[in-house]
Amino acid sequence: MALPYCTGARRRKALFVVHDWTTAIFCGYSGLMSEHGYESGRLNLPFVGIATFGKRPYVEDWSQIEADVAVLGAPFDAGTQYRSGARFGPRAVRDASTLFSFGHAGAYDHEDDRVYLGSDVRIVDLGDADIVHTDTVQSHANIETGVRAALKAGALPLVIGGDHSVNIPCVNAFDHSGPIHILQIDAHLDFVDERHGVRFGHGNPMRRAAEKGYVTGLTQVGIRNVSSTAREGYDDARRMGSDIISVRQARGYGPQKLAERIPADARVYVTLDIDAFCPSIAPGTGTPSHGGFLYYDVLELLQAVARRNEIVGFDLVEVAPDYDPTGSTAILAAQISLNFLGFIFDARAAGA
Repeated sequence: MALPYCTGARRRKALFVVHDWTTAIFCGYSGLMSEHGYESGRLNLPFVGIATFGKRPYVEDWSQIEADVAVLGAPFDAGTQYRSGARFGPRAVRDASTLFSFGHAGAYDHEDDRVYLGSDVRIVDLGDADIVHTDTVQSHANIETGVRAALKAGALPLVIGGDHSVNIPCVNAFDHSGPIHILQIDAHLDFVDERHGVRFGHGNPMRRAAEKGYVTGLTQVGIRNVSSTAREGYDDARRMGSDIISVRQARGYGPQKLAERIPADARVYVTLDIDAFCPSIAPGTGTPSHGGFLYYDVLELLQAVARRNEIVGFDLVEVAPDYDPTGSTAILAAQISLNFLGFIFDARAAGA
């Protein structure tokens, strides 16, 4: 999807809308906005107002979620083994997402000839799970509570980390939701069982997921270079049902054939580590690894998977904004997240 262009008559085609159900607290406007609020309401530029995700409504009471998508921040980074800072990821991604928050009546993509994320897709921001410093178990439990609340409400959870350990409570929350297949897009395998007593750090989440009876398999894409996981970790991953694919192998397959490696009937949970991307476009992360994906590598894979499989949840992790003073990494994270949501709900509408 193109970036917003908002001058003169072209304003009406800007992306990622503040929809007509957005209330006065977000628009500074008394009452509901019309479909084309540029004529009847405020302009509401990205730098104006409260930086919820995409400037969508904030829901403080998690028992009152009425939405198709529930966005939860998980600002936890005590699981890192190198550079910390991903605790500031949710705030940075939310702020970056405001770039895509103005415009009305959805996001038109001229290549696909589709309008994505129209007013029929209800997105809310649940704020952040409470993080208790030095307490991984309690912090993870609080994240799990938020994901369970989203699932109970029938909303697709989008969790913004935080380091990759926050995936552990996310997957835990699916224990009564039926079988799931995990698509991991990442530079690192994250399949360490235990190291010096640590079982719930950012090197462990895929091992913890593979141990779950309701996780039917893992497709691990983008894995490359010197890894935090030893050879026996790779052997264990394959033995426990992982399909491990490097960046070069993924490009050889192409997005469609790569997506077809996931079972066609699988319900898919996607976990995207921002270090899957090349640090030339995503330097703001704690463990950068050169040779990663570019934007369309990942975008086209996500689109292919959304068209082929039911997507049940999504987390995006390891954005550490202080390592990228340009803000480009956070913008990439927000843009890929919104595009993926667009693909998911477009596919659902097509299959309805």
